[in-house]
This record gives sequence, structure tokens and C-alpha cells, in this order.
Amino acid sequence: MDFRKLIDSHTYDFLRENPRLDRRIILLGLGGSYAYGTDNEHSDIDFRGITLHLPSDLLGLTAFEQYEDSCTDTVIYSFNKIVRLFLECNPNTVELLGLDDDQYLIKTALGKELLDHKDLFLSKRAAKSFGGYASAQLRRLQNAIARDSLPQAEKERHIYNSVKNALEDFERKNMLSDKGSLRIYIDKSENPAFEKEIFIDAEYRHLPLRDYNNMLGVMNHVVRDYDKIGKRNRKKDDNHLNKHAMHLIRLFMMAIDILEKGEIKTHRTEDMGLLRKIREGGFLREDKTFSGEFYDMLADYENRLEQAAKHSALPDNPDMEKVGKFVEYVNRRTVDDSF
Repeated sequence: MDFRKLIDSHTYDFLRENPRLDRRIILLGLGGSYAYGTDNEHSDIDFRGITLHLPSDLLGLTAFEQYEDSCTDTVIYSFNKIVRLFLECNPNTVELLGLDDDQYLIKTALGKELLDHKDLFLSKRAAKSFGGYASAQLRRLQNAIARDSLPQAEKERHIYNSVKNALEDFERKNMLSDKGSLRIYIDKSENPAFEKEIFIDAEYRHLPLRDYNNMLGVMNHVVRDYDKIGKRNRKKDDNHLNKHAMHLIRLFMMAIDILEKGEIKTHRTEDMGLLRKIREGGFLREDKTFSGEFYDMLADYENRLEQAAKHSALPDNPDMEKVGKFVEYVNRRTVDDSF
């Protein structure tokens, strides 16, 4: 795929026509599967980048954090925002600092300086940001798919908990407690198709119709999502699970590299055999659980990550004084239009 030719097409005219982008972009590179080297014929093309602020963002009243183009799955972060994400070793953004040279479509002199200073952002925070996030993601996905086999009453309990939490959050954000109350509970169903069912007792006075409609929307969204369970495309589910499992292991690989070697290695050329085996279903069983071999491997990576964090030469946290000086240097050049 000729990515440079692609971004020169009319589809990507926004890169040249938006005044916050164009010459202000200092880095633009591949994201997602193409960045990792795990792409296949179904993979989407993602681009991730960094753009400098307008002087008015730094000295005036305007503000900017990121630009997203949903049609092309392109996300371009403002310099200050991505620095904050880099400081947390955020997996979805720090990988932009570890691409192969030919995976950058735009790299200005200031972009190269940023890459030369990427060690400023590396710390033991990577252990939590990479490892913890990845493990939680896979387990949540497995739990969702496992619900297919639950009895109806148990599924209703899952829906109840989700609706209850969503409603409590909605009421808190909208301060509706002085307008009345809503009680949600599970009881014996009056519907012969159900054993148990969720019921609601509601009593409100002078509640704005739009607030009530939004509340119903919150509940409807949760129930609709759960009703989709059991009606999904099984092959799609398998692909989804395998993809998440592959990225789980990839994230551990990247975190260990950061902690042991002080390197951000996004393109996993040397690990491609294992990663592709996971993505192609080499460890997924027919009951939608992963094999013991996969969990043994996962446990090994978790242990390796723990040991890497314990013995890493990286600091616990980034040197904020050095980071601050570099950010000030870049933003001064932005204001002076000397980039």
C-alpha cells in the first residue's frame, strides 16, 4: 500500500486545508494494525499525528485538543495534549513515538526533535498503563460473550446492574433527586417467556419532558445492547476475541521493551509469528474460551512485566522539569512562527 500517495488524495484534503493542520503537523504516522504489522485484508487504515497549537491557543482565548476525521479514521492531537498522554505512557499514543522510519508520512524537523527526546516520557508508569489496561479489556470481552450461555434470570440480573448504574450516574449528573424518585428492582415476571424481569416504580413531579426522555434513552440503550447478545455474528465474535487477545499480548511485549530496554517498538516484526497465530484463532476453543496454553503464556507475560517494572532502570515518573523545558521550547517556536 502506497500510504504517501493515499494521503495526497482528495479524501485527505483536510490535512492541507484545515488551518490547524497543514504546515503545523509535525508528525503523521500509521496507526492500528498497519503500524503493528498485524494487518490483514480486512484491516482499516488509521493515521495518528501531532499538530502545533495556534499562537492564540497559547496566548489568547482559543483552545484545541485534537482533530478527528471519522471518514478516514484519522486523529491528530495538539502538542500539549499528546505530551500529557505521553507522560502517562498512554498505549494508544506513545506508540506514535516508536514507528519505523518509513511508517511516518510526515516528519518535520521539530517532529524529529520530539522523537529524539522520547526518552523524556518513559517511566515505570508503562507497567500499569499497558499491562493493566490490556488485561481488563480482554476479560471484559470474554465476560460479555460468556453471557450467551447464562440462564434468563441471570441475564436479567446483568441488565439490572447495568441499568441501575447508568441511571444513578444520569441522576447524579442531572441533579434530578428533587424532582422525584425511580425504583428499579427484579421480581417474578408476568411474561410467560421470562422467569424474572426488571420492573420500575417511578414518581416524578414537574420533571422536564426532555430529561424524562433522556432517562428512558439511557435505559433503552442498555437493554438494546443486551438484547443483541445471542444474535451476534459468531464468526465476527471469534475475530473480535482473537484480535483483542493478540493486542493484549502485543501490549505486554511493548511494555516489557519500554521497561527493560527503554525502547518503544511499535512495529513487532520479530513477534509476528506468534501475534498472527493468536489473531488467526490458534488459541481460541469452540466454547469461546482460550486454551490453557494461552493463559500460561499470558501468566508468563504478566510475570515478566512485573519483574521488568521491579528491575527497570527507568524512573518511577518522568522528570517534569526537563519535560517542561522541552514543551516551552516547542511552544515558543510555535508562537514565534519559527518552525
